[in-house]
Amino acid sequence: MYDLIIIGAGPAGLTAALYAGRFRLKTIILEKMGIGGQILFSPTIENFPGFPEGIATLDLMERMHRQIRELGIEVEYQEVLEINPVPNSSPLIYNIVTRDKSYQSRCIIIAVGAQPKRLGIIGEDNLTGRGVSYCGTCDGPLFRDKEIVVIGGGDRAIEEVIFLSNYAKKVTLIHRRSALRASKILEEKARSIPKISFMLESIVEEIIGKEKVEAVKIRNVTTHSISNVACQGVFVFAGITPNTDFIKDMLKSDELGFIITGQDLSTSLNGIFACGDCCKKNLYQVITACGDGASAAASVHRYLL
Repeated sequence: MYDLIIIGAGPAGLTAALYAGRFRLKTIILEKMGIGGQILFSPTIENFPGFPEGIATLDLMERMHRQIRELGIEVEYQEVLEINPVPNSSPLIYNIVTRDKSYQSRCIIIAVGAQPKRLGIIGEDNLTGRGVSYCGTCDGPLFRDKEIVVIGGGDRAIEEVIFLSNYAKKVTLIHRRSALRASKILEEKARSIPKISFMLESIVEEIIGKEKVEAVKIRNVTTHSISNVACQGVFVFAGITPNTDFIKDMLKSDELGFIITGQDLSTSLNGIFACGDCCKKNLYQVITACGDGASAAASVHRYLL
């Protein structure tokens, strides 16, 4: 029996655990893969307060993990399959079921994050792993001296364009709008790199290739003209999809599956809170995930009192 079970060990879940530990709540984290979550797709983070030169994401996650270990909070690598209220329990208790065991807790914080969104275009599925990637950090070195295309216009896309330019001969960024969504400082940095070019007001309609990526078919959204751009790699950074399928019929969420929370990060069920990238909010960043985690843990503490 736990006071709190946190599902997910990304920045939100780790921060929630840090605050829960300091509240002296009996807490455990359940994580299906590894410490860090989606942030590990980026090699460094440059806008986290206190690190003016930036910090490697692996280092940041290890520091956060060390903090919760020092408070005696463990991470168990278990995938949560379902959550059920214990019948007739008073106060309310939840049963958390994984593949190997089950746990009981008075409160739950869901911090399962999100995953990269797929485009759903011709060639994407067939060529994933054969030139199509969703992680520049993982696959960038495989494209040394090759020509690659990056799809997206937010901070993550521009960060990855800059990173990939260290390996590729040429990087072409394709974005459907006339202006990027990324922060201006990132855009300025990308535009200063000669290897990087921009194709705005354009969308990729097809990824072309038999055994590996050979080109992309592009349509200009203003003129509707069609062109092909030769490349050996396609990196997709077109947003995120929350990892909430296992609770989609349990908690109130929006049409995309992001959990809807109150100001105190409470969900539609008593005793269950949510934080980080799995929630509906305005800004998806590591710093906001950490803030969410702290607020969710404080709300759990008040709820238990």
